[in-house]
Amino acid sequence: MTSRFYTITPLLLVSLLFLLAVRPPEEVPDLNMAEAVASVDTIFERWDHPDRPGCAVGIAREGQVLLTRAYGMADLEHSVPLSPSTIFEAGSVSKQFAAAAIILLELDGKLSLDDDVRTYVPEVPDYGEPVALRHLITHTSGLRDWGSVAAISGWGRSSRTHNHEHVLDIISQQRELNFAPGTRYSYSNSGYNLLAVVVERVSGTSFAEFSTEHIFKPLGMTDTQWRDNYRRIVPRRSSAYTAVNDSTFTINRPIENVHGNGGLLTTVQDLLVWNQALTDGRLGGQPFVEAMHRTGTLANGRGIAYGMGLQHQTRLGLPVIQHTGATSGYRAYLSRFPEQKLSVAMLCNTTNVNIGGMGSRVAEIFLGPHVRDDAEAPRAAIEVTPETLNAKVGRYQDPLTGSATTLVVDDGELRIDGGSRLMPRSTSTFAVGSGSRQFVFEETTDAQRPTIRVLVDGHEDGVLEPVDTFDPSVDALEAFTGTFYSADAETEVSLTVQDGELVVQRRPRAIFPATPVYTDAFRTNMGLLRFERNESGDVIGFRLSRSRVYGMPFERVAR
Repeated sequence: MTSRFYTITPLLLVSLLFLLAVRPPEEVPDLNMAEAVASVDTIFERWDHPDRPGCAVGIAREGQVLLTRAYGMADLEHSVPLSPSTIFEAGSVSKQFAAAAIILLELDGKLSLDDDVRTYVPEVPDYGEPVALRHLITHTSGLRDWGSVAAISGWGRSSRTHNHEHVLDIISQQRELNFAPGTRYSYSNSGYNLLAVVVERVSGTSFAEFSTEHIFKPLGMTDTQWRDNYRRIVPRRSSAYTAVNDSTFTINRPIENVHGNGGLLTTVQDLLVWNQALTDGRLGGQPFVEAMHRTGTLANGRGIAYGMGLQHQTRLGLPVIQHTGATSGYRAYLSRFPEQKLSVAMLCNTTNVNIGGMGSRVAEIFLGPHVRDDAEAPRAAIEVTPETLNAKVGRYQDPLTGSATTLVVDDGELRIDGGSRLMPRSTSTFAVGSGSRQFVFEETTDAQRPTIRVLVDGHEDGVLEPVDTFDPSVDALEAFTGTFYSADAETEVSLTVQDGELVVQRRPRAIFPATPVYTDAFRTNMGLLRFERNESGDVIGFRLSRSRVYGMPFERVAR
C-alpha cells in the first residue's frame, strides 16, 4: 500500500487572510476521529495502491480542517504518490469561480446579470431575443454546447487543442438556439466560456489574471490557478488516467486551453478555503454570499436547483450545496452542508470513481448523528390493473430533442427502457423513481397511446409523443442516402447502404451504422438523425441531436 498523507495538527490564524485551522479530534462533537479516519480509509481502500491513481480528500467543519488524506499515485510513470497538496483539475467544480468573477464585477457596478451577452461578446449571433448573462450562469440560455458541436465535426475536446477563439468561432456559427432563453434548463459549457470572455473584456485583463488578483490571492488560495495554457509546468500537478480495468490505465490529461467551464487547477485544501469564503463573506462581504446562493427561475415560474455555478440539493436528508466535475481523467466533488457547517472536497485523477457517491459516503461519516432519518419517504404506489399499464407500453419521442423513451412492463411494473420505475399515483399520473419528475398520460378517445406531459415540481417540462418502431426494408433505406452538409458544424457526411444497413461516413475515416429508432429517425455515433421530407415525400435533410445539441440542421447537397 502507498504511504497515506494525513494532516491533523492545530494551526493558528496569523493574519486577516483566512488560514485553515485544524481542530483536534476531542473538540469535535459526536465524532470519534480514529473511527472516522478508519472509515474514510475503507472508502478509498481500492485506490490505495502503488500501481494505481487515486484521490485526495479534505473535510472541514466551521472552516476548521478535520482531516486531509490522499490515496494512490499522482504519476504512475515516475512513481510519485498523491498527497493532500497535490494539484488536480476540478472539472465543472470550476464553474462557481467563473460565476464568482461575474458577481464581483456586478457588485462593482461594471455589469448586470440581466445584460445581453452580445453587449460584451457581439460574436454571439442575434437570435431575436436577448441571451442574458443570468441565462449563461444558470444553464438556461439555450446555447448549444460548443464541445458537442465540435464532436459532431469529428474534432471533439480530446482530439484537438481548443482555445477561446475556437469556442467563439463555433458559437458564432450556430444559427439556432436549442430553445428560447429562460424557458428550459440544459447544461451547456458554452455559457461559462462566454462568461470568462465577458470578464476579460469588462475588466481589461485576462480572466486568469482577474481570478488570481480578485479571488485566489485575497483568499490565500496559493495553489489555485486556471489551466489557460495546458503546456505550462505546474509543480505538484498530478497526471490523469482512464481506467481500462481495475489495474490497467492510460494517460488522459486535457489538451485544451479553454477554461471557465472547467480547467481550475487546485487542491482539496484550497477548495475547503473557498467553501468557507462562501459562508463567512470574507470575499465581497454578505452581498457576495447572498448573490452566489441565488438559484435560477424559468419563464414559467418554476425554480431550478442550479444557481451561480452551484447546485442546491438534498442529500442524506439534509440541504447541501454542491457540484461535481469531470475533465478527461480528472474527477472532482465539492459539497457544503450549511446547517452542519461541514465541507467535503475530493479530487481524483482516475475515471473509475463514483465521485458523487463517494463524496456522500465521506460526508455521512462526519455528519454522524446529524444525518436525518426523517426524510420524506416515497409515497406508496397505488394498485392499477395490468391493462392500464399495458396501454402505456411502447416508444415515445421528445419532439424538441428527438430522444426516444421506451416504456415496458417488467414484473408487473411500468419502467423506462427497463430501468427507472414509474410509480402510479393515479391511473394517469406516474412518479418517475423517487424524484420530483412525473409522467402524466393524456386521456385518449381512441386506441392510440396517449401523449405524456412531463412535469417537474408540478411545472411543465416537455412532452413525449407516441411513435412507432421502425424497421425499413433495404430498398426503403435508399431514400436516406446522399451527401448532407451542416453550416453550423461545418461538416459534411455521406450516407450509403452497405450490407443491408444504412451507414454514415465522415472524413477522414469515420464509418458507423445508422440504427432505426422510429419513423425516419436513426441512432448513430454522431447523435440521433431525424430526416425531413418535402411535400413530395423526398428526403431533403435531417436534424441531428446529441447531448446538449438539439436539432442541428443538415441539408442534402447531393444524392
